[in-house]
Parts: sequence; structure tokens; C-alpha cells
Amino acid sequence: MARPSAAPDRGAQAKTFALATGVGLGGLAFGFALTLAAAAGVRFAGFTLTPSLSIVLSVVLLQGVAFGTVAYAYANYREDPGRFITFRVPTIREVGLAVAGWLGALGALVVISLVLQSANAPTASNEVANYGLEHPEVLLVLVPLSFLLVGPGEELLFRGVVQGTLRERFGRVPAVVLASLIFASVHFTSLSGALTGRVVTIGALFVISLVLSGLYEYTGNLTVPALVHGAYNATQFGLLYVSIAYGDQLQQASGLLG
Repeated sequence: MARPSAAPDRGAQAKTFALATGVGLGGLAFGFALTLAAAAGVRFAGFTLTPSLSIVLSVVLLQGVAFGTVAYAYANYREDPGRFITFRVPTIREVGLAVAGWLGALGALVVISLVLQSANAPTASNEVANYGLEHPEVLLVLVPLSFLLVGPGEELLFRGVVQGTLRERFGRVPAVVLASLIFASVHFTSLSGALTGRVVTIGALFVISLVLSGLYEYTGNLTVPALVHGAYNATQFGLLYVSIAYGDQLQQASGLLG
């Protein structure tokens, strides 16, 4: 007769989940503090905080400095950085998986959008996207930053550290689900609109996050989800810029095709 497996330590699991969530929120809070301090410093020095400069400061200090600092500090505190920081040059197979993940994430976005529209469900808007609607030039800045800082920074903290910590206590599949839940939930502060719309949007982000978390768990290489994340964001920013800058011309062209 097989020996029954030991019951999970619920208290230890709760502490691990709180730790992983705290690390993610800590990176976010540290980044917000740095961004506010930098913005105040720029204004105090007598410089104008342009939309593009504001976005660059925010991305560099949040996803670059804050997320990287918190992730590396935690990894070194655990005395095993290699367990949490697993960036490496992707193999050809991993590049293929990254392309598939990018297309899969975009496909999931389209399906989710259609379902929400058909159900007339309320959604929230992203403050960065709203900012881009008012200042389209910012979107062009966000395209390269998505690859250089947003993807690597967010994947390092939320997949490498948060998911890596959860895996130790919960196992692989629960870690994917819980890390995706934490990642989607922390976007609450970047959304605007009614509470119901924010919750619905966070649910949609959770589905997209499952793609990223699953790819990391499958490959063990943070470069793969970082590439997918960067390409996913860059595609959305690029399409939004095209729709704003060339919307009239595209509408006229579609009319000619008809």
C-alpha cells in the first residue's frame, strides 16, 4: 500500500505567499517612490518634465532600477542568485517558443476582448495607454523600452523571484497560477475606472500572465518570457500609435478598397 503523502503545511504556505506578494509589492512601492523623487528633482532643478521624459523616468526607475534592485537584493539574501535570476541566451527552440508565446498572448487578447465585448462587460483603461492617447509620441518611446526594460524587469521580479519563491513551497503548477494572480493584481494601481471594470481587466491580465508564467516554468529561462512580454507590449503600443497617427488615412484607404 502506498504511503499517504504528508499534508501540506498551510501556515508555511501562507507565509510563503505573503513573502512573494510582499516582494512584488515592495518593488512596486520602491519604484513609485523613486519616480516621485526624480520628478520632484527635475522640477526643482528648473527643467520641464515633458511627457516623453516622464515616461522614460518612470520605466527606467520602476522596471529598471526598482524591480532589478529588489530582485537582486532578495536573490542575494537567499544566498542563491542563480536559482532566481536565470537569464541566458535562448536556443533556437526557445526563440521559437517565444514567437509562439507572443502570438498566443495576442490571440488570447483578441479572444478575451471579443468575449468581453459580446458580454458587454465593463473594463478599465490603462493609464499609460491613456497618456499615449494624449501624447502619441510617448508610444514610440515605449516600443523599445518594452524590450529593453519593461519585459526584463517585470519578468525578473515576478517570474524569477516571485514565481521562484512560490515554486519552492507550492510546486510548479500552483506557482504558475499564484504568480500570475499576483502579477495581474499589482496592475490595479495602473488602471483607471470603476472597481468592477478593474477586476474584469485584472482577470484578463491573469490569463495573459499564465502564458508568461507557463513559458518560464517550461523553459527555466527568463529571457523567453521577457521577449514575449516585451513583444506583446510593444505590439500594443505600436498598433495604438498607428491607429492614432494614421487613423484617418487608414479609414480612407479601407473606403477605397470597398
